[in-house]
Order: sequence, then structure tokens, then C-alpha cells
Amino acid sequence: MTEPPQTVEPTPGPGDPAPTAAPGEPPAAGAPPQSPAAVRRRASLAGGVVAVLLIIAIVFGSRLLRDFDSALLPYAVATVFLAFGVAYRYTVWISAPGAKRLFRQGWRSFFSAANFRKAPTALPRMIATYLGFQKFLGARSHARWAAHQLVFWGCLLAAAITFPLTWGWFTFTSSTGSGPGYEMRIWGFKVIGFDSLSLLGWLMFHGLDIAAVLVIAGAAYFLWRRMKDRGAITGQRFAYDLVPLICLVVISVTGLLLTFSSIFLHGGGYEFLAVLHMVSVVFTLIYIPFGKFFHIVQRPAAVGMQLFKYTSRRKDEEEVLACRRCHEPIDTAPYVENLKGTMRDLDLGFDEWAEYCPRCKRVLRGNAYLDHVKKGFK
Repeated sequence: MTEPPQTVEPTPGPGDPAPTAAPGEPPAAGAPPQSPAAVRRRASLAGGVVAVLLIIAIVFGSRLLRDFDSALLPYAVATVFLAFGVAYRYTVWISAPGAKRLFRQGWRSFFSAANFRKAPTALPRMIATYLGFQKFLGARSHARWAAHQLVFWGCLLAAAITFPLTWGWFTFTSSTGSGPGYEMRIWGFKVIGFDSLSLLGWLMFHGLDIAAVLVIAGAAYFLWRRMKDRGAITGQRFAYDLVPLICLVVISVTGLLLTFSSIFLHGGGYEFLAVLHMVSVVFTLIYIPFGKFFHIVQRPAAVGMQLFKYTSRRKDEEEVLACRRCHEPIDTAPYVENLKGTMRDLDLGFDEWAEYCPRCKRVLRGNAYLDHVKKGFK
């Protein structure tokens, strides 16, 4: 059985020259990671810049606030806080050595012209399958995949409608004084005219209701699963796993109740429901950067990493590395070297383990445990 090499380098003395990498060897780990205070300062600066840019976009996109609805001011303020929080958290995330390598390699593959020439359909296919339809979830459970799709597309539809309306970029105005005709304008320019009593008009004015139904169906399944599935119950945390689902349900239910109140109750209880809906939306928008929903922002970087794996496999089909113990194929040389580089960045001290398959890693760890920890209990 081949064990991972465990060599100890001699400690250089005061007058000894600094160690250098041997020819062909990867360079040593780069500069030490920044201090937490420096990372926070840079993250705060990034968040402030993004928030200011969004405020400028709101002002000019609403034609100097002429199309801005003051009743939607709390939502707009919440989106500014959302922009600050996302930029802050993203900057902190990519400051970690492992995430920084993932970020650089992923986006380099994402914007690579060489990758596009070699596999022009790879990027749009991965965006559709990995980012849009999340086919990797179907391998775990078809029901979880379907529920995730309902939540994903429901939230995407709601965001596509709510954010431009909140910022004053979209406006709906009556085209005539007495008729049912309406015009949708973007930044003051007419895009489409429609009859509010037609099917298109109904879809325009009830898009958020459709999104709410999708979200409720998906979130209800996940809440049911977290109350019934033993694995989910064991590892779940209230603030991280349950609060996001509860927020989605509250937003969707109160939104539907607003429509119900205006149609069937002639506005009864509308003010209370509007305040409750606004509070739930504002809380959720501020919670997004610091909770479970942050993976929405991280996912595009993972798409770039998937593209890197795909293109490296196409390029190095004959250079697939074999496990040093069982000689089964692991992955391509560029991908394994990228993993080893990440482990060196983190100063883990055992990047050679990247050259072993998962099964052999478990066997070697088990043998090491028996030899060094349980040796007196054989």
C-alpha cells in the first residue's frame, strides 16, 4: 500500500537563503491572506460603491424620480441595503484563499475565448442545465428538484417584476381617459400597449400572484420535508434553514391576500395586509446576503468552475490522472493541480491527497486511525 509522502523540511537558519521551488515544481503559496480588518474595509468600500451606483441608477432610470412611486420607498431602500450586503458578503467570500482560486479560475473559464471556440455550446448549455434547471438536484430527488424549480422560477418572476417597478424603471399608465387600454413604459419609452381586460392584461397585472402560487407550492414541500425527514431534521438550523422558507411563505400569502382583499372584500383589511407584506419583503431582502439565499449569488461562479472541468476534460482526454493507490482514474491534470493549489493556499500541508480517489482516501484515513489512535485496542 502506498502512503502519501510525509516529509519534513529542515528549518532554515538565520543566514540560510530562502527556499525556492525546484524546476517544474509549482511555486510556493502566495502572499499571506489579508487581515480580517483589511477584508472588512475592502468589503465595506465595495458595498458602498455598489449601493451608490444603484441609487444613481434609480434616480436616472426613473427620469430624475418623476416615475418613482413614493409608496414603494421602503422597498427601494431595502434593495439598496440588499446591494450593499451582497457586495460586502461577496467581497469577504472571495477573499478566502479557496474561494479566491475558485472565483478566478471560474470566471477565467467563463469569459475564455479559447473555450468558446473549442466548445461554443458548452457555456449556454451549462447555464441552462446547471444554473437554470439545476439538473444536478434531480440526481438526489425528483421531488426536491421539482420543488426547487417552483421556488426558483417563482422568485425569479417576482424579482423581474418587483425590482423595476420599485425603482421606477417600469410604469403602467392608462392610454385613454375612459377605456381599458394601458401602456407599459421602460425608462419613459413605450414598450407595449394592451387591453387590461384581455388575457395579456390579466397576466400583466397578476404576474406576482402567479409567482406567489409557485413559491408557496415549492416552499410548502420543503417545510413538510424538514418536519418529516430525519436527515433534514438532524442537521437543520432554525435561522438558516427554516427562516428563509417562512419568509417566502409569508410574502407569498400576504401578496395573494392583497389581491383577494381588493377583488372580493372591496379593500377590507388592505392597509394592514400591505404593511405586513412590506415588512416581510423588506426583512427578506436585508436577510438575503447573510443567510441561505446567498448561494444564489455564488452559483454563477460555480458555473464557471463546471465549465473549467468540462473544457479541461475535452482538452486532456489522454491526461487523466490515476489514483496512486488503486490506479483508477480521478480527473484531468489541470483540475487536480487546481485542487492541490487550493490546498497549498490554505496551508493544509497534505495536497498530495488530491492524487487519491475518495475511496482510497477513506481507506488510508481509517488505517492511519487504527495505527496511531486505536493501536492499543487491536
